[in-house]
Amino acid sequence: MLSIKSHAKFLLVLWTLGIVLHGSAQTLDKDTFYSEIPHPDTKLLKLKAQYNSAVEKQQILEAGLYLQQMGQLCFHFGHYPQALELHLQANKVLKSQQKPLLLADNLCDLGLLYYYLRNSNAALQQYQEALQIFQKQKEPSGIAKTYGRLGHLYEKQGKYPLALDFQRKAISEYQKAGNQSGIAKIYENLGSIFEDLSRYDSAYFYFNKALSVNQVAKDELSQIEVLNNLGDVLRKTGKTQEGLQYSKKALSLSQSLKEKYQEASAYRDISRALHDLGRNDSAYYYLELSRKMTMDIYSEKSMQQMAVLQVMYDIAKKNAEIERLDHATKTNQIVGIAVAVVLVLLGSLGFVIMSRQRMKIANELRLNQQNQKVSETEQALMQVALRNQQLEEEHLKNQLEIKTQELSAHTLHVIQKNQLLQKLYLRLEETLKDDRKNVSRNLKQIMQEINQSFTHDHDWEHFRHVFEQVHQRFLEKLKSHTEQLTSNDIRLIALLKMNLNSAEIASLLGVSQDSLRVLRYRLRKKLNLAQGENLSSFIQSL
Repeated sequence: MLSIKSHAKFLLVLWTLGIVLHGSAQTLDKDTFYSEIPHPDTKLLKLKAQYNSAVEKQQILEAGLYLQQMGQLCFHFGHYPQALELHLQANKVLKSQQKPLLLADNLCDLGLLYYYLRNSNAALQQYQEALQIFQKQKEPSGIAKTYGRLGHLYEKQGKYPLALDFQRKAISEYQKAGNQSGIAKIYENLGSIFEDLSRYDSAYFYFNKALSVNQVAKDELSQIEVLNNLGDVLRKTGKTQEGLQYSKKALSLSQSLKEKYQEASAYRDISRALHDLGRNDSAYYYLELSRKMTMDIYSEKSMQQMAVLQVMYDIAKKNAEIERLDHATKTNQIVGIAVAVVLVLLGSLGFVIMSRQRMKIANELRLNQQNQKVSETEQALMQVALRNQQLEEEHLKNQLEIKTQELSAHTLHVIQKNQLLQKLYLRLEETLKDDRKNVSRNLKQIMQEINQSFTHDHDWEHFRHVFEQVHQRFLEKLKSHTEQLTSNDIRLIALLKMNLNSAEIASLLGVSQDSLRVLRYRLRKKLNLAQGENLSSFIQSL
């Protein structure tokens, strides 16, 4: 039998890896739609060029579709504000072109985007509007997709009866449309709901049905996630050995399809199964494979996200330059008109001089006065143009400084965490080679270093500096409600303002989920919030 120390070693590594997996899983999961794009910044530039071409050719509908595609690309790389702006622009275009099915599809995208922005009410409104359009157009696939999205929304809100009802409606509509891939996805959603409810027999039944449909359709990519789910359910019901076989099948498929994220997930599930079987050495080996692959994926996706963000900034800068040039062109047109007017006046004055000599002195005086006014007008226009140019350059400079600080803070955070993980890995290697007497002491030292990394005041001060630049006067507005806020309260409020979920906030503050709920409750009391008033919504409204 393995020793208690070996068991503790495995749990510590699993917990350490969980920090990284938790931070990257949400982003990686959203990247599935554009996983085949090696250079998302190049794709974004191409879409932007196609959009500009469509606008120049007055192809309004095509321009709207390019806006939607750019919004999808930004969404799948986690740039939600840019994605929201692009989808809203696409919405206006599609409404003006009277394309209801395309509009409904974009509304579904908006609903999913609002869900990730923690705005469930807005997401529900978009889904309901899309559903009305699909029902009016009698489009079963669109109706089914929207039902599935509504079911997923209610599942995440813990409203399981509603979630089950909408998922079953979605199956009925997909069956009408003969959409087998859609049916398989809904079966998988139902399995997920029953797994949340700890009804593992029902969860296994629906996951197995999803697998059967995907196998008939020869959809190997969808089979991977279902196989992982089946292995997880069997492990939870004590059928660990049988579940391990499903996880190994998922691993084999992932490797053949070169799906790195699914491969890392399969390694992790195999590690958990082996741990439950008491084979901790093998479990540690697979856990280490999962950790290495996850870190590689995380680094690759982070670089892609930074590339997309840089392209978005460059596009915004170019748009601002175009607006400035347009303004300068309008100014030149005004000056040209003024010059043309002067020329006309000069011609008229010449004709008058030739025909009426007696009015020569009066006409010359009038000409001088008009020339003076034209000169004053030109100077005023030039000063306005110069001032506008200075303001534009100052604005761009401020934006660049803020973005640079944000990127620097993010990069520093990633580097520090990676350094900590490397240090912990080396310490664990040394611990494995050390004698039994020093293992417990070394593990306690490693845990202390992990706790110290969570309470690093310098990181928080740097974070607060960048946060106050992005959300100017936010803390002043907050303190107008109460003067009792501690530094820990302000940290929690800042993380809520950034739309992070509870798990992410707990990880950054270094507390448990239960402790986080206590902190949120105390914060509500300090802010004198009425019963039923949402804390996150209140902070976002400041």
